[in-house]
Order: sequence, then C-alpha cells, then structure tokens
Amino acid sequence: FTLKMTAITQYKNQECVGGNISLLMQAFRKKFIIPEFAEFAEKINKIYKTVKNQDEGKVANYIPQLAKFSPELWGVSLCTVDGQRHSVGDTKQPFCLQSCVKPLQYAIAVHELGTENVHRYVGMEPSGVKFNMLSLDDDDKPHNPMVNAGAIVISSLIKVKHFMNFVKRIAGQEFVGFSNATFQSEKETGDRNFAIGYYMKEKKCFPPGVEMIDALDFYFQLCSMEVTCESGSVLAATLANGGICPITDERVLSAEAVRNTLTLMHSCGMYDFSGQMAFHVGLPAKSGVSGAILLVIPNVMGMMCWSPPLDRVGNSVRGIHFCQELVSLFNFHNYDDLRHFVKKQDPRKQTGDDNIGSMFQLMFAAHNGDLSALRRFSLFSMDMDQKDYDSRTALHVAAAEGTHSLFECRQRLEQQIDAEDPQKLSTVERQL
Repeated sequence: FTLKMTAITQYKNQECVGGNISLLMQAFRKKFIIPEFAEFAEKINKIYKTVKNQDEGKVANYIPQLAKFSPELWGVSLCTVDGQRHSVGDTKQPFCLQSCVKPLQYAIAVHELGTENVHRYVGMEPSGVKFNMLSLDDDDKPHNPMVNAGAIVISSLIKVKHFMNFVKRIAGQEFVGFSNATFQSEKETGDRNFAIGYYMKEKKCFPPGVEMIDALDFYFQLCSMEVTCESGSVLAATLANGGICPITDERVLSAEAVRNTLTLMHSCGMYDFSGQMAFHVGLPAKSGVSGAILLVIPNVMGMMCWSPPLDRVGNSVRGIHFCQELVSLFNFHNYDDLRHFVKKQDPRKQTGDDNIGSMFQLMFAAHNGDLSALRRFSLFSMDMDQKDYDSRTALHVAAAEGTHSLFECRQRLEQQIDAEDPQKLSTVERQL
C-alpha cells in the first residue's frame, strides 16, 4: 500500500512540475518581481497595523446598504504580476465596488471599441468639480470616465450581458458578486444621477439609439458589483501586468486599454484628492464610497485597500494613509527613480544587488581608466576599497591593465596602494 501511494505521489509530482517548471525555477532562483517576498509582506503588515489606529472619517450613509458596515473593518490584499499574494485584515468580506468599477468599465470599452470611438463621447481631462456635479466640458461631453457623468455614458457603450464574466476574467475567476439590495438602494436614492442622466440626454451626450434610463440602470448595477480585497487585488494586478491576468496568464485587456485606464486613474481617479494623490503617492488609483481603493503599481503589483470610514471628499481615510505610508517606505512613486533622489527601499531588488552593481561599475571604470567615473563614485561615497570575486581592488585592476593615469587618484585611494592581490603583488609592484 505504501509503495503504491508513493508511486502515485511521484507521478503526480512529475505531472505538476512538468507544466510549471518555469514558475518553479523562478521561485527557487528568487526571480519573482519581489524576490524577498516574506520580508516585504512583514513590512506591509507593519504599515497595516500603524494605519489601523486611524479612527477618523465617517461611513457613507446616503446609500442605506453602505451605512450598515462597521467602521472597524480594515483589509489590504496585494497580488504581484508574478502571482505572489499577501493579505492582512478583513480581506474575505465582500463589499461593493461603487466607483472602483469605473476604470474597469472604461478599460473594457476601450478594449472592445478602441480609444477613438470611446472618446467621441467622453473627455480625458480632470473636471475640477465634484464627481457627481452636473457639469460637462466645452464640447458638451463628460470631462472624463472617472466621474459619474462619464461613467454613465460609458455604460451605454458596453454590452450588458457579458460584463460580469469579463470582470471575473480580469479577477482570475475569483470572487465577483452582485448586491441586489445595494442596487435597489442606488435606484431609490439616485436622484443626483438621474439629474445627470437627463441633463446629458438634453445635451445629446449618448450614442444614437441609446435609452438613457437603460444606461443609468446598468450603471447602478455596475456600482453594486461585489468583490473582496483578495479578488480586488487581482483586478488591480491585471492592470499592473498590462492586461494579462497574473493568476490565469490570460490576455484579458489590450495594452492600449490598460495604458489609457492607468493614465486616467492617475489624473482623475481620486475625486477632489486626485492632484494630491498624484503629488504625494504618484501611482494610479481609484476610490469608491464603499471605502475601497484600487491601487496599481505598474509592472509590479496591484493592491486593494478597504475601510468604510471616508474623509470629506469620499476617500477611505485608512486607505489614503496606507498608500502614503507605502510610498514613504518603498520607491514606488512614479518619480522616485530620478537620479540623485533620496534612496528608499526597493523590494524589486534582491539583497546584495546594489553592492554587486556598484562593484561592477567600479571595476569597469578602473579597467577602462575612466577617471571621471571614479571621481564621481568617490564623491558619492562609494566604497572604493571593495573587492571583486578574486579579492582585487579597483587599483589592482587598473594596474593589471597598465592604466598609468589612474594613479592620479591615489590620494583618494591611498589606503589601497599597499593592498596585495591573490598573486601576492601589491598594486605598485604590478604597475612596475
């Protein structure tokens, strides 16, 4: 019996490994986008605990179903472009997407119809007014797809029947539900959205043949779709991965649709806080009045933060604080990679990568006799004593190559002059 079970186990192991050898090789070699993932997850947990102490904000009450959530709920999930997952807090509790559905419906519309066709009916500029204002741009179009007017028009462009399945594909077939109670509440309390709809009907904002009431009804349905933090993080990760779901490896959205969506999330995604979010956090994000924040770190990961208490503009207090703490610790801000910028932690690099890179640059400059590069390294406090795999310093390399002019730098590197290489020759002896 034992032998039989062992044989089956070995066969199953071979079957599993055979189809996933590339994935396993990445894991064993620490070649995932976050190589030290356990360490990174611990830092996420610390940020989560710090932010949990925030007790400001109020739960949205203008939609009765939203008012029922406890202000103590707080969850964060992340999914990297390689499918690495981490969750902390209330991450299995379903909640409505609300305005977090707007980037998804826009991405699907562009994927199916193309950028030009979609933007015949909606603009791409920040509105400068509240998200639910009766306001159009100079061409009598909604300012962008991230405000209510724009999302209602986008609802008239996409197919109702397959939208739920499309979102499930973006979420890697993980949980995507629907709250009928929220849908009914939206319809009963949606006077402002009805006013926006009729205003746009008067201005002929909808495509020919579209019934405004049908588009509005579909918009209410979209806002009532449910996810958890865990499934929501996969939605964000698919956007971070250029439209390919990291869980199923399926190309769900076109690269064009994702690029456009992230651009608009970055400039218009956070209500009246969009400018500050772009300034302080520097990442594409979309918030909803359910307390959700969909955060995308392009080419790295997607995150879903959820906490019902909102600030005065309708963003999750804990969610905003989490995003700010995340970027203060890690170099995820869009402009953190600028030269001479204060260095933050980069979880994309394996421990020791920086040292290896700096040593390679130093030795390469010494090999080529590049004095300007060596002076620059010295000014930036690089360790000029570091040794390569053969225990040689930069001066040993320069001496071996016969780069006489390098000895002009000897005062800066005087501590190396008498160092011996593995052949027991000092740098001076080798040069001679």
